[in-house]
Amino acid sequence: MDVKTQNTSDTATTTMTGSEALIHCLVAEGADLIYGYPGGAIMPFYDELHKHQDKIKHVLTRHEQGATHAAQGFARATGKVGVAIATSGPGATNLITGIADAQIDSTPMVCITGQVGSHLLGSDAFQETDIIGISTPVTKWNHQITRAEEIPEVLAKAFYIARSGRPGPVLIDITKDAQFAEFDFAYAKCEYIRSYTPTPAINETEIARAAQLINEAKKPMIVWGQGVILGEAENEFKAFVEKSGIPAAWTILGVSAIPTEHPLNVGMVGMHGNYAPNVLTNDCDVLIAIGMRFDDRVTGNLATYAKQAKVIHFEIDPAEVNKNVKADIAVLGNSKETLAKILPHIEQKSHKAWHQKFKDLYAIEYEKVIKNDILPTKEGLTMGEVVNLINKQTNGEAIIVTDVGQHQMVGIRYADFKKSKSNITSGGLGTMGFALPAAIGAKMGAPEREVVAIIGDGGYQMTIQELGVIFQAEVPVKIVVLNNEFLGMVRQWQQLFFDKRYASTTMKNPNFCKIADAYEIENQKVSTREELGPAIEKMIASKDSFFLEVMVEKEDNVFPMIPTGASVSDIRLE
Repeated sequence: MDVKTQNTSDTATTTMTGSEALIHCLVAEGADLIYGYPGGAIMPFYDELHKHQDKIKHVLTRHEQGATHAAQGFARATGKVGVAIATSGPGATNLITGIADAQIDSTPMVCITGQVGSHLLGSDAFQETDIIGISTPVTKWNHQITRAEEIPEVLAKAFYIARSGRPGPVLIDITKDAQFAEFDFAYAKCEYIRSYTPTPAINETEIARAAQLINEAKKPMIVWGQGVILGEAENEFKAFVEKSGIPAAWTILGVSAIPTEHPLNVGMVGMHGNYAPNVLTNDCDVLIAIGMRFDDRVTGNLATYAKQAKVIHFEIDPAEVNKNVKADIAVLGNSKETLAKILPHIEQKSHKAWHQKFKDLYAIEYEKVIKNDILPTKEGLTMGEVVNLINKQTNGEAIIVTDVGQHQMVGIRYADFKKSKSNITSGGLGTMGFALPAAIGAKMGAPEREVVAIIGDGGYQMTIQELGVIFQAEVPVKIVVLNNEFLGMVRQWQQLFFDKRYASTTMKNPNFCKIADAYEIENQKVSTREELGPAIEKMIASKDSFFLEVMVEKEDNVFPMIPTGASVSDIRLE
């Protein structure tokens, strides 16, 4: 495979060990903050890292999965490549959940694992695992290094592949002897790999066809996803939306590309999305999908999804086109470039009558759902009113990191986002335990921004050990646990579809505040409305980490909701 490289400042040949070469490669790629957990097979690297603490800051997580989620949070907050390090065997396999999460959510990450000596490969040696075979289905690329001489070229490729085109995770496995061996080191960044085309060429004919269809549409609708953010196309997207006058809805990973309060932002699509954009998906005449992959949580029953509409799909990955929803026009390429090219061909319009339909349906949702979620209309506290008060204290400027469950849907629906890269969550894989370590990575990547992790009592306990990172590295993350003493989302399904048989979803939780005390994190527990506002104000005002536990309604449900297998237009408000 041909690889084209670009000269860097590190091209002078110097004799060094493989471990030292790894350090130089990371520095050359700008990876000055990494997350990991040492062990026998990666120990030569850690020994070398100890000598170069001025060049690379290493954060010791309490579990390798925590390292991957922290690297994801860092990548999502900064747009850079996150890096996670682990040893062989169980260390490497503990990375897999985070790698799979990064793969499905297109997060750029490079994972480096130690491996037993090359002479022991295939012998079932102590802590030997075929991590290449295990990780192949969930990585964008992986490679095992057995000779030190391979390190510069393979690491350069790893970072190039992870960040280019549709981003994703790469795993590099390095044998212990390759870390010890000496060789003549020179480094050059990778800028091209034969047979790998990260960004498809833009077809001007398809641009023209798409523009014509958009200009002729009477009831067009945009659904945008994370591709807008990954492509750094926020400005081009905003210009496209405002010139075309088309109502625009978002997937959970796309939110924050334009501000929540933008007049053309009509809310979230999908299973727990907003009423109007879901219902009117099956009424629009042209559906313009930008940087999204028509996930099943967005489309509901594909047999009834937008059958009346012409579909235009702006997408960087050709594999996603026609995979779930057939596109009438496919505009391939990076969204920053394709939107810039189509903008001059788009006519200025307002679509006032069409927008009024969205407003009318929003009014119905507000009366039946939103008002009860965010205003103090119930005896007990609701998740929505907690998020609403956080909005007021942060002025929509915070990075909101959510775990997976009811709180995730409520948090993303009601959070106020004014800046891009403000929503960090586990989308496609739905990984409980994601939020706490991801919030740590986000705060370390964007220290100037407030980072608030909103977590359920179930997911919190899956990675609660990462409080040790906050304690040791002094990361000022704000943690809000919305405690309903249930695995809430599963309980909701059990209530609605399994005759309230709450099988294994009741949670008997520990004293979370005492655990926070053990890690010297300031904390408070609230269960009344009178306590809530002052507690949130105190948390946001704190310059240090803060843990807030909020006891919320035990059996509140998240609506709207599209039942599994139903059409998006069959969305339920109660």
